[in-house]
Amino acid sequence: QVQLVESGGGLVQTGGSLRLSCAPSRRTGINYDMGWFRQAPGKEREFVVAISRSGGLTAYADSVKGRFTISRDNAQNTVYLQMNTLKPEDTAVYYCAAGIVAAGNLRWGPYGYWGQGTQVTISS
Repeated sequence: QVQLVESGGGLVQTGGSLRLSCAPSRRTGINYDMGWFRQAPGKEREFVVAISRSGGLTAYADSVKGRFTISRDNAQNTVYLQMNTLKPEDTAVYYCAAGIVAAGNLRWGPYGYWGQGTQVTISS
């Protein structure tokens, strides 16, 4: 069982930046494809961004392209989500996900492991 731990959420003003991090609670020796999803109040969980095990492939939701950047440090077994030019509509609980995903399916998974989520709130 892989437990993912997210950190870095918080409250910022419109136009601000946040950096989220996600790492397994213990080293597994396995590199997973990793993704970030978010769920706003009253809405379904939606895909945000994902990165392949090697870091060579990424996928972004159209709503965050040019503003969000995903990266990973396999030596540290950590995935980062740099969020810039934040908007009120980015307000949501952000979830980290991990799994072994077929090539080309980063956007859809399936991802077998999920974190507890971290709240991101953007004030207008």
